[in-house]
Amino acid sequence: MTIRAVVFDVYGTLVRIGERRAPFRALLARMEAAGRARQAGDAATIMSRRLDLADAAALLGADLSASELAALEGELQAELASVRLFPDTLGVLQALAGRGLKLGLCSNLAAPYAAPVLALLPPLDAYAWSFEVGAIKPEPAIYAHVCRELGCEPAQVLMVGDTPEADLHGPRRFGMRSLLLRREGARLGDEAADPISDLGGVLEALDVP
Repeated sequence: MTIRAVVFDVYGTLVRIGERRAPFRALLARMEAAGRARQAGDAATIMSRRLDLADAAALLGADLSASELAALEGELQAELASVRLFPDTLGVLQALAGRGLKLGLCSNLAAPYAAPVLALLPPLDAYAWSFEVGAIKPEPAIYAHVCRELGCEPAQVLMVGDTPEADLHGPRRFGMRSLLLRREGARLGDEAADPISDLGGVLEALDVP
C-alpha cells in the first residue's frame, strides 16, 4: 500500500533540548526523597494528562513548598526556552509536503513541552500528543488517533522516531510502517532495525529526490 503520510516523534527526532533540566523527573526524585516511592506508572500519568508542574505535584501527592515549586518551574522554563530544531527538520518537512504527503506528530510528552514545538514548526495535518489522547506510545490508541486525524489506513502511514519500542516496533504492531532514527551521538542499540542517521534517510526510504 502506498505511503500517504509521514508521522514524526518530536524530541530527539525533530527538536532537541539544549539545556536539560528534567524538572518533572526532579519532582519525582524530591517525592522519593520525602518517602514516597516511585510508581511504575508515574511517568505515564504525567504524560497522558494535561498537567503542568503544579498539577502533577498535586495529583501525585507531592508536599512541596511554594519556593520549591517555583524553583522547579524556573527549571522547566529554562529547558523549554532551549528547545531548538535540528538543522535538517524544516527542509525534510518541506520536501515531504511538496510531494503531497500528509504530515503529523506523535509524541509522548508532558503538556508544557508542546508549546515550543508548535512555535518552531509550520502547521501540520495531525497531532497526537500523549497528554491530549490519554495514551502513550506504544499503546495502540495513540497510533489509532494519529491515523484517524490523517484520514489514512495504518499501512499508509510511516512513523519516524528515535525510540525502538515507541517509534519502530509499536507502530509496526499496529500495522503502520516505521523507521528508526539514530542521530549522531545517540545511544546505540537495536542494531537489527537498520536505523537512519538523519531525516534525509526518510526521503531516501520513500525514494523522494
